[in-house]
Amino acid sequence: MHDDAYVRDIATLRITDAEEAGGKGANLGELVAAGLPAPPGFVLMRSSYQDSMRAGGIDTELAVLHAEALADAADTARLSELCRHMQSLVTKVGVCHPVRDATLAAYRRLGADSVVAVRSSATGEDGRDASFAGMNRTVTNVVGEAALLEAVTQCWSSLFTPRVLTYRASRGFTAPPAMAVVVQQMIAAEQAGVAFTSDPSTGNGDHVVIEAAFGQGEVVVSGKVQPDTYVVDKQTLQVLDARIGFKAIKIVRDPEGHDAMIELAPPEAQSRVLDDETLRRITQLAIAAEEHNGCPQDVEWAIAAGKVWLVQARPITTLAAPSQDQEPSVLARGLPAAPGSASGNVRVLRTPEDGERLLDGEILVAPTTNPDWLPTIRRAAAVVTESGGMTCHAAIVARELGVPCVVGVRSATTILHDGATVTVDGTRGQVTAGSMAPSRSTVSERVELSLPRGEVTGTKIYVNLAMPESAEAVAAQDVDGVGLLRAEFMLAQALSGRHPRDLIAHGEQEHLIEAVAGAVDRIAAAFAPRPVIYRTMDFRTNEFRGLRGGKAYEPVEHNPMIGYRGCYRYVKEPDLFALELTALARVREHSPNVHVMIPFVRTRWELEECLTLIDASPLGHQRGLHRWVMAEVPSVVHWLPEYIGLGIDGVSIGSNDLTQLMLGVDRDSDICAELFDESDPAVLDAIGQIVTTANRRGITSSLCGQAPSTKPAFAEHLVRMGITSVSVNPDAAAAARRVVAAAERRLLLDSVR
Repeated sequence: MHDDAYVRDIATLRITDAEEAGGKGANLGELVAAGLPAPPGFVLMRSSYQDSMRAGGIDTELAVLHAEALADAADTARLSELCRHMQSLVTKVGVCHPVRDATLAAYRRLGADSVVAVRSSATGEDGRDASFAGMNRTVTNVVGEAALLEAVTQCWSSLFTPRVLTYRASRGFTAPPAMAVVVQQMIAAEQAGVAFTSDPSTGNGDHVVIEAAFGQGEVVVSGKVQPDTYVVDKQTLQVLDARIGFKAIKIVRDPEGHDAMIELAPPEAQSRVLDDETLRRITQLAIAAEEHNGCPQDVEWAIAAGKVWLVQARPITTLAAPSQDQEPSVLARGLPAAPGSASGNVRVLRTPEDGERLLDGEILVAPTTNPDWLPTIRRAAAVVTESGGMTCHAAIVARELGVPCVVGVRSATTILHDGATVTVDGTRGQVTAGSMAPSRSTVSERVELSLPRGEVTGTKIYVNLAMPESAEAVAAQDVDGVGLLRAEFMLAQALSGRHPRDLIAHGEQEHLIEAVAGAVDRIAAAFAPRPVIYRTMDFRTNEFRGLRGGKAYEPVEHNPMIGYRGCYRYVKEPDLFALELTALARVREHSPNVHVMIPFVRTRWELEECLTLIDASPLGHQRGLHRWVMAEVPSVVHWLPEYIGLGIDGVSIGSNDLTQLMLGVDRDSDICAELFDESDPAVLDAIGQIVTTANRRGITSSLCGQAPSTKPAFAEHLVRMGITSVSVNPDAAAAARRVVAAAERRLLLDSVR
């Protein structure tokens, strides 16, 4: 075979070569054809991979193993085993001699020891219908022939990772995979990011949305930092909006030629990445890429020595197809966070203190929400926020109240204007112009429509609750108790916007104790004798700081999600913790079905200190009290046996936080939403170890989250693991019981067979 069958210069490629060069390679060729500034390089064609595997004698074996892996995609342990085997085969075989010679010849033409980026360009990647972006391997700052060949092999072997095969199975890609590889001169980026030629959150084709950070663009596309986000008008090139993110780090090439992560001091981290002139230049290049390719583009760019380079381009795969008869028009899109539809007039509010401006039945539009917004959300017909994921405060409260909610709507506070009549569809995650939906249904109305009792499951079906008002209606459902009673929202009401230390300073702590006790007592009475597991307060510093007087007591943390919270905070501030313990002790005097759960436990010593505080309190002296821990931090996998030794009776897996910390994905990030997956093999493995330990040591295990009701395969995993219970939102309880019952029946059938 000729060298050009194995290796092609990027400049010679066109979109018609995508089958052999992969989407990334073909799209880069189109950038060059359009006269746009793309770094020089070459592509190892798909045949390079295929012939190398054939020469190594493993092509047939890989095809058989791949088919078996797709069939066993739901069995995470088996899938991982098959993937390791396939990757080891690819690594062992490596690059065959003809491909090796052609690759090194092309590399030498770039210049002796050129610094290059080596990127996967798998078949089907970066196409109109599916994007494998970020799934296959990219190796940056590669120097030297040996390092280049090793990087190519790494890219090839990344075809066979569990997440790639799971994605392929979900999209119905059953043919044996193959991969082209892009080798491109590395740009020593001073700033980098992405540009979307249609707003991906709204579908607005009149805007270009640009995200930017310092250093290499990996920090943007991987979600490692909160980038700047700019909105630019396509016609005028005017900057319509500039939201400056906190760029905690940047990645640059160090003197040894490796990627180096540099922490940025707050002044630089909070500084603006791009000026208006640079934004206009990036916008012009992105528009040129769109015009050349004939469809909206997702363009990666980098700036070195003042020059803007386009290092990648692909069609945007997440835009909804426009409907010819769609009336009225869609104004904004985001993540569907709470189902249902509601119409009303928009009310844009920036802070909870503005809540009194919202009239009953208006649509609340806010940058974000925390527990302080609760009174306002109660009066809203629907909620729209600019930030947040499906597990943020706005989503949790809205689902329980039955308020339609859409989160992660970029620039919502500027796109939507006070007084405009809109309809919020929390099921589809969109906001449309005009009034076209019936009034929203309340929680109690939904409960009345729930299926009658009938299914019996060995696995308990609990509910998650946050507010006492819905207790009686939810307790009337076919549920076995409250697996997660969140303290934060009841405390927010009791505090009335004040920091608890402000209450203590004025001698008003008894008011807080009585308010919390009254709220918990109402829930406990409604569910008695079924258990109610009260999770103690887990306010983070950014939430506490927003309360009146909070700035005097709360530190500023750039990452409060993993900061001063949970169990550690109780140990450091036992007087605040004592207020909650006193309130619970009062409730248990006549409602012994209430038990206590400690959140965000990181280490053995802090739990031991916390349990000492409980034991020394009036609550700890009461008979029959069960002490639970939340399993949110991956360290619980190691420490759980010792936690049980300290007297823990139950463990509840907080799948939202556990997924966040296992995968390193902010659960509230709309940018990284597609990476947040409770069914990821790493998360399932941790859950399996926790449940196994709990069963072996004879304690209760539970899981708090929506996945058991919406993902049958996930529910079946939990049942097969032997989990004692699952706890879901009230509106998902009936579905969860049906799914769990079906999983239990399959398990029984398997045992009989």
